[in-house]
Amino acid sequence: MILHNVKVYPSKIHLPKKKQLAWKIAEIANDNARLNKDAIEMAINRIIDNASVAIASLNRGPVVSSREMALKHSRKNGATLFGVSSKLKFDCEWAAWSNGTAVRELDFHDTFLAADYSHPGDNIPPLISVAQQNKKSGLDLLRGIITAYEVQVNLVKGICLHKHKVDHIAHLGPSVAAGIGSMLKLNTETIYQAVQQALHTTISTRQSRKGEISSWKAYAPAHAGKLAIEAVDRVMRGEGAPSPIYEGEDSVIARILDGKKALYKVPLPKKGEAKKAILETYTKEYSAEYQSQALIDLAKKLKKKVPNLNQIKKIDIFTSHHTHYVIGTGANDPQKMDPNASRETLDHSIMYIFSVALEDGNWHHVKSYTKARANKKSTIKIWKSIRTHEDKKWTKKYHNPDPKKKSFGAKVIISMKNGKKYIEELDRADAHPYGSRPFKRENYIDKFNTLVEGNISEEERDRFLDAVQRLPELSADELGHLHITLDNAVLKNASQDQKGIF
Repeated sequence: MILHNVKVYPSKIHLPKKKQLAWKIAEIANDNARLNKDAIEMAINRIIDNASVAIASLNRGPVVSSREMALKHSRKNGATLFGVSSKLKFDCEWAAWSNGTAVRELDFHDTFLAADYSHPGDNIPPLISVAQQNKKSGLDLLRGIITAYEVQVNLVKGICLHKHKVDHIAHLGPSVAAGIGSMLKLNTETIYQAVQQALHTTISTRQSRKGEISSWKAYAPAHAGKLAIEAVDRVMRGEGAPSPIYEGEDSVIARILDGKKALYKVPLPKKGEAKKAILETYTKEYSAEYQSQALIDLAKKLKKKVPNLNQIKKIDIFTSHHTHYVIGTGANDPQKMDPNASRETLDHSIMYIFSVALEDGNWHHVKSYTKARANKKSTIKIWKSIRTHEDKKWTKKYHNPDPKKKSFGAKVIISMKNGKKYIEELDRADAHPYGSRPFKRENYIDKFNTLVEGNISEEERDRFLDAVQRLPELSADELGHLHITLDNAVLKNASQDQKGIF
């Protein structure tokens, strides 16, 4: 692994391509390093994970809308749409749009947190779509996915976006472009230009994750994937990109991030070094923002210890800067305390999440977010009693560069009216790779079975699980097997809704 210095240069200084971050990303994408066995197995896990959360969300409003848009862009020998018959094919960028929205809608897939945030599983839908349309093999797809994870994870380690209220999809666009380039075996110059285009077009603000959080939270990564596909397509036709996109005088860093005096350090593998960053990422056991995963586990433990929740006086949660200011009371966001807030907002309120998990002793991807559940009087009472606090100890743990020591936990103090206190703390979620019961293949399959139950037949379930676990062996003709068809009676059809342009 090499740590690269990334800074701004004035236009009068010509920065050679080989010294630019986008070129270095392109080089590792073009590097035909041997695939790590564990990375291959984890990539398969994440495809299973993506499919499970996508199928569970197919009849939710944003996903129906995205699918209806994609259905208007049919293409012979294109890519498949989740839920729709595999005999029907669509333009890969629109398949990526629809499938990516389905994957993101429930906020229930994988995560990586460091200097910035990410859901690297968002790379998978655009890569599968492009692979299907371009007749790539399962091994080609794996190479692309592993590269995409490598790029996104290392960008997240090195460059903080949220400090400047820039949405984390700005790291996703370049990673998708790099992953596609690796999968299609494009040359370094082509990938370099595509990475730059993808970054340039995926800059947006974090207002999508604050205030009245809308369905755009689900659309945002799908849109980034679609834009990255289009960027690669343009560059393959000979078009260029704004350059240098990271280091230029009016670049992303200079004008949007830390400015002209910025210095970032971005790690990337050496030439020939196996890409293993996917092994540092972690999936969700619960359908809630990742920084709430350990706190749900804490709430479940405290549920067994606190005898009478009605006697709670206050709850104090001591945690990291990120957790406090993004999903805690430090956000100063009244929406996070509103029982009538959107599901997307409740998903980003640790006060709400902890209250429900404490009362119910569990978490459910649908039941825990209903209007009735949010408006339960006893829940609101606990909810209003919670305050979060930044503890530098937890912030330091959050930013620990050692994956085995990095943690996203908290200390919880429940103060009762009689003066008694219940105290628990947890470094990381139980399902985390270094938690008390890390997710393994069987856990991913159990999650899949739970989320698809009632939506697909046993035959379809078994067919998909067999295909995905044979991914390294799949031929180009078999890649369409990475698809799940729902019974027509199950899949909601919104074709009667003629709203929109398409």
